[in-house]
Amino acid sequence: MQIKAIKTESKSRKYFDTDGLFLLATKAGGRLWRFRYWRDGKEKALSLGAWPAVSIKQARLERNNARMLLAKGIDPAEQRRSLKYKDERMAENTFKAIALEWFNSIRHTWVPSHAKQTISIFERDIYPWIGDRQINEISPPELLKVIRRIEKRGVSQVPRIALQKCGKIFRYAIATGRAERDPAADLKDALLPAKKVTHFPTFTDPEKVGRLLLDIDSYTGIYTVKAALQIAPMVFVRPGELRCAKWRDIDFDNAEWKYHIRKTDVDHMVPLSRQFLEILRDLHEYTGHCEYVFSGAYDNRKTFNNCALSYGLYRLGYDTQTEITPHGFRAMARTLLHERLEYEPAIIEHQLAHSVPDLLGKAYNRTKFIDQRRQMMQAWADYLDRLKEEARVARLDRKRDINRASAV
Repeated sequence: MQIKAIKTESKSRKYFDTDGLFLLATKAGGRLWRFRYWRDGKEKALSLGAWPAVSIKQARLERNNARMLLAKGIDPAEQRRSLKYKDERMAENTFKAIALEWFNSIRHTWVPSHAKQTISIFERDIYPWIGDRQINEISPPELLKVIRRIEKRGVSQVPRIALQKCGKIFRYAIATGRAERDPAADLKDALLPAKKVTHFPTFTDPEKVGRLLLDIDSYTGIYTVKAALQIAPMVFVRPGELRCAKWRDIDFDNAEWKYHIRKTDVDHMVPLSRQFLEILRDLHEYTGHCEYVFSGAYDNRKTFNNCALSYGLYRLGYDTQTEITPHGFRAMARTLLHERLEYEPAIIEHQLAHSVPDLLGKAYNRTKFIDQRRQMMQAWADYLDRLKEEARVARLDRKRDINRASAV
């Protein structure tokens, strides 16, 4: 009742209780509990909270606790600062805090898709279980339990990726003095055997390739999707690279397409065949005013959907799980260029932008074998035309035979 009756004045005023406890009534209307004590001959004041959130009973209890510390030779204010610092340090040393620190220090070296995948794995599968744990307290069995939960989802590579990234975070914590050992290192032999990796299905039989190319020419869907399906076998780049092709990267005069591959962080160059340029010039009348070569049908500021090529093959009657996928055009070219057109694997691998270390240790060079690659890309486009023509003739012959049989 006394506290409620206190009126706000033009300056702050102290109202004393007992044993150093007092209430500070501020000119702003605040009612703050303080404990006054002396340490090394100096007067100090310890904040105990604000009334009415902290009642007088609670304030007296906190005062008594502070007096007990003083009796032991401990400064209550110094202890509070020490505990606060310890809490802050503990918050900084959680697995999640250190993981985020590590991500931020290294993510500039990653392509966006890899960064997104890594962060997604940790937010979904790691943080909910050990994110708030002190990193130096996480044991191998505790980490294994987390990885086992991922394995139960039936995914093959994710548990290994998660364990590998966890190991990097633990080693980062060791390097920065916040952990002493890496529990992930003890779990390498504890994971379940990985499922056998299945490659993208594709056609390597020339007759099937010819029929596929003939079917693509008959596609009646979105024009940009049809053009992309026609071009994809010729250039055998990754589907995402083709879909995101930009007009500014196309050099019609020199018949070149230069762009940066974000997945492998290298610059790449694709020599353009006569057939490719013919399709591209027709397409330029349709999307030349846009940024992307294969602009979306409903928003020309973006590309078409990343599933559009797969759906296009599906509409043509092909099973993208067992027969052919857009990514399968790369394996198709790699096989037939070597087996049928007898090009050297090193030339093919460079055109695929794969890592092929040479004697000097250079993994990839955009301009290496460039003359051979120009000749190869034109020969490949001519070869595809030949397969398509053979498929057209074979289809006409079959149709003719069917008509004759029907007439009989």
